[in-house]
Amino acid sequence: MRLGLIAGNGRFPFLVLDAARGAGYDVTVIAIKEEAFADLESAAARPPRAVVHWVSLGQLGRCISLLKEAGITEAVMAGQVKHTKLFSDIVPDLTLMGVLMRLKGRHTDALISGVADVLREHGINLLDSTAFLAPLLAREGVLTKRAPSDEELADLTYGYGVADAIAGLDIGQTIAVKSAAIVAVEGMEGTDAVIARAAQLAGKGVRIVKVAKPNQDMRFDVPVVGVSTIEARQAAGATVLSVDAGRTLMIDGEAIIRVADAAAIAIVGRRQSRESTKTS
Repeated sequence: MRLGLIAGNGRFPFLVLDAARGAGYDVTVIAIKEEAFADLESAAARPPRAVVHWVSLGQLGRCISLLKEAGITEAVMAGQVKHTKLFSDIVPDLTLMGVLMRLKGRHTDALISGVADVLREHGINLLDSTAFLAPLLAREGVLTKRAPSDEELADLTYGYGVADAIAGLDIGQTIAVKSAAIVAVEGMEGTDAVIARAAQLAGKGVRIVKVAKPNQDMRFDVPVVGVSTIEARQAAGATVLSVDAGRTLMIDGEAIIRVADAAAIAIVGRRQSRESTKTS
């Protein structure tokens, strides 16, 4: 069994690499130069060894060629690629340029869906990014020792509609709420920056809502939280974090809950009643 791993930044690619090898896959890693952590190379060198190719963000054609040369027909995208890279000096090759020219907009879903379509045209099917990490998906209900207060629950309920709306428009996945007012909305800057901005605007006591998209494509851009996520919320004085159950990757497992408990931060896994996944 062979698997391609297209790796961005963070610990997500490391977890997929280890889980896939543990499941018996021969893994070929395409590490994005501008994003993937350097120590991915040493992690891949551990037996059973995975070959690593470092490829620039704009080199879609080279990525496809390397995967095909390795006999790869299935691949996983894991790890963040910052949307702001689109406005840097990345030079797209002809393959990526063809994707960009067909797009009506350059929001995250459109971009990665375009890339996924080209991969499929070359016989490479993208699997769900959490395919090997199902035990790390957020559970439903209150996940911490402390449950949200009535006031905190009211703020979460108020925030869900707004968070779902911006996620559906592919603007961001996170909002901050306090006293039934939307304090901050995530754009390209990322979740931690939104939390810090919310603290500057409203002080301590903000509630954080992080959601998946209404028709979340589990192949890419899946919401991820880790210990660093909780530490950032503690530093900003946030008291509650809500994530979508079954569609948010708790990348540090139970360590996240222990850190949240120590900080008296409540974490809730929101039940999903609407269509939860999209795979094609």
